Amino acid sequence: MIRYIRWCAWFCALLLVALLVNAARVQLVESEALAANPANKRAVIARYAQPRGPILVDGRPVTGTRDSGQLLRYERTYTNGPLYAPVTGFSSQTYGTSFVERAEDAVLAGTDPRLAVLPLWNDLARSRPDGGRVATTIRAKLQLAAYTGLAGKRGAVAAVEPATGRILALVSSPSYDPGVLSGTGPHVKAAWDRLNSDPTRPMLNRALRETYPPGSTFKIVTAAAALDAGVVTDVDAPTTTPDPYPLPGTHTLLPNAATGCEDASMAEAVRWSCNTVMAKIGVQVGLRRMVAAAERFGFNDAGLRVPSWVSRSDFDTDMSQDQLALSSIGQFNTKATPLQMAMVAAAVANGGEIKTPYLVDGTSQADGDPVRRGSPHSLGRAMNPATALRLQELMVAVVEDGTGRNAAIRGAVVGGKTGTAQHGVGNTGTPYAWFIAWAKGKRAAVPEVAVAVVVEDAAANRGDISGNSAAAPIARSVMQAALSAP
Repeated sequence: MIRYIRWCAWFCALLLVALLVNAARVQLVESEALAANPANKRAVIARYAQPRGPILVDGRPVTGTRDSGQLLRYERTYTNGPLYAPVTGFSSQTYGTSFVERAEDAVLAGTDPRLAVLPLWNDLARSRPDGGRVATTIRAKLQLAAYTGLAGKRGAVAAVEPATGRILALVSSPSYDPGVLSGTGPHVKAAWDRLNSDPTRPMLNRALRETYPPGSTFKIVTAAAALDAGVVTDVDAPTTTPDPYPLPGTHTLLPNAATGCEDASMAEAVRWSCNTVMAKIGVQVGLRRMVAAAERFGFNDAGLRVPSWVSRSDFDTDMSQDQLALSSIGQFNTKATPLQMAMVAAAVANGGEIKTPYLVDGTSQADGDPVRRGSPHSLGRAMNPATALRLQELMVAVVEDGTGRNAAIRGAVVGGKTGTAQHGVGNTGTPYAWFIAWAKGKRAAVPEVAVAVVVEDAAANRGDISGNSAAAPIARSVMQAALSAP
């Protein structure tokens, strides 16, 4: 009898060991696969079981949460959703996350290990800290000025602080309310379908993800390349350029929208936006040096993050001379995001050095204790300091006595460049209106803001410099907000 009891005990012990081994296997070997299984709803339920941390602008939350009372309990809410959508993105139980909501998801959801005071205890207790806080570099006054200036027209505004790279405004228009994508159910799917089928593409972040021909604003890059290469040594010297200019190797004549461009100097070409002069200068600089100059400004870089990814701005590396001439005035295949062109203006304003643009000033725990702080980093030098100073003078002349007078601000120094970018089959589309600029107060040591504005549906005659009429006033309002802010 005792022998049978002993066998039974050994058998029970064997079953216990097998049970422990299986539990260990499930916990250690298969845990990741089980957690990733679409049929496992526990992770999703846990994700929305506590409020999401806020995204801050000027120290104030522009996001919140509401208790839905559903299985996926807490849903995201947005204050002034359309105003800040290009910054925050959306957080949806149905469609995931985008932009800052995606880039800083671990902090906002409370899963970042740096938020936990006692990480080991949280692992053992299977708990997580409250969602952290993400402070953006956006300044509310500039964001509102840009959004109001666009007034629903298709386009975008990007403004940066030249000395640091902090993104001060990031607006895309038309916009949308990210709150309609929070939660689950037919109404969320209907909102998603409606937004994605809208021909104006309100969910497209035009400031970061759309690329446009930059038109004459690219002439600043060409001018920098010419001065750095020594192709132009005297910006006031005549260039002996005919009007119109025969594109090299072709019978095509390149005209000017402006008058008085024949034999104009580079200074006059920048001031009055002469296509012929700048196209000829680009050819004289040559393909290799033009490509190198464009890449120093950030073109052809697919790795820019702010922290969301930014579409690559392109300058072709293999072109004929006629194509190079057109590319040198921002046409042909040259494409740029508004953020990229704000970086061009910022490089001039910052003495030739480009700072990496960034959108997150810092993250913190729910009680405000810092977790990570944003800091300036250099992308490199786009041009020599002497070249930057000369371009500052040329851009100031554009605003004071050239094509960009609508950007002038009393009591401030403003430098700018207009642009009218042709597009469409046979250039039949309404030209895109561009303006890039920088500004500093009379008492400021360095420029305080650089901005790029593009308006897709600018109402302007083809013979007008539409960048001055459509885009420059928007840039002016953003720069005024920056200079008046404490």
